[in-house]
Amino acid sequence: MSSKTSKSSKTDTNGLQDVPDVIREEVEFRAFQADEVDHGDLGLKDDQLIDMYRNMLLQRRFEERAAQMYGKQKISGFLHLYIGQEAISTGAANAMNVGHDSVITAYRDHGIALALGMGANECMAELFGKIDGCSRGKGGSMHFFSAEKRLFGGHGIVGGHIPVGIGIAFAHKYKEDGGVCLCFFGDGAINQGSFHEAANLAGLYDLPVVLVVENNQYAMGTAVHRASAEPDLYKQATGYDMPGALADGMDVFDCYRAFSEHIEMARNNQPSLLEVRTYRYRGHSMSDPGKYRTKEELEERKNADPIIRLKAYLLEKKLSTNDDLDKIDEEVKQEVLASVEFAENSEFPPLETIYEDVYVQDNYPFLA
Repeated sequence: MSSKTSKSSKTDTNGLQDVPDVIREEVEFRAFQADEVDHGDLGLKDDQLIDMYRNMLLQRRFEERAAQMYGKQKISGFLHLYIGQEAISTGAANAMNVGHDSVITAYRDHGIALALGMGANECMAELFGKIDGCSRGKGGSMHFFSAEKRLFGGHGIVGGHIPVGIGIAFAHKYKEDGGVCLCFFGDGAINQGSFHEAANLAGLYDLPVVLVVENNQYAMGTAVHRASAEPDLYKQATGYDMPGALADGMDVFDCYRAFSEHIEMARNNQPSLLEVRTYRYRGHSMSDPGKYRTKEELEERKNADPIIRLKAYLLEKKLSTNDDLDKIDEEVKQEVLASVEFAENSEFPPLETIYEDVYVQDNYPFLA
């Protein structure tokens, strides 16, 4: 986002301004277009592209199997699937410095966890509520955490984690460690007051954060245009004096390019707002019948499936063959099946662990 402002006003010695006679302002936003570049233009190597395809498939097959396990009542509580949005998590993970940069997200967190390199075993075990899960069985679907990957959740309160993300960005700047924070949230969360308070602080303190709104078109069952007076969500950046941009969340190259540019801005203490337009193919959660959209709309959106698009690219550029890609798919399916077996065989957390992982200090003064 860039702006040009023309004002006529006077400033006194205290820094206070009178009301200007005229205000004219022009604002431009960056729009990343799909199919503009190939992987060579982005500096991606052939084998890295195959790894990206594999990881996107892993996310998809993991979520499909999780849905099946939910139907078998192996998974309790809520389950929000990431199917259709895999290009975002994969593009982001490949653009960032995993393990040094930080990530925080909302309750649709399985995809970003797998993209960051968390194992299918620990993720599936967490869905099962088992002790070998990434949150020791205490978090479940909505609360994935990893100290190693610097994934700070998985949060169930809509928009509640955004101020936490700003705090993480503040810590990166305070420590001068060169890290940035990617803060993901949905199109419904951008209308929460917590987003606006947090974005204001990010702009005020020049924090190394990328505010990422994953606009999958529906906040639960409410379409964006019915919930937001301004459905172009990237324009919210204007009020907080930060760049705003729009990317195609169904194209992994577009996502990688957008995240690369915005992460670089964050490393220079320039916060930004990145709207990534995507589409979820399943309901908001497993209990959602999705009657607010037509079958025709869903089928049309499936034509833009990010995994199919990347597969077509790999074949077109002769970077792989159908047989090799089918082999990758079979390997991924077996990996996910093994994660289900792992979760089944894992134990439930012992009762005494309810008092653990509450305080960092073992001798915290309020512990009895």
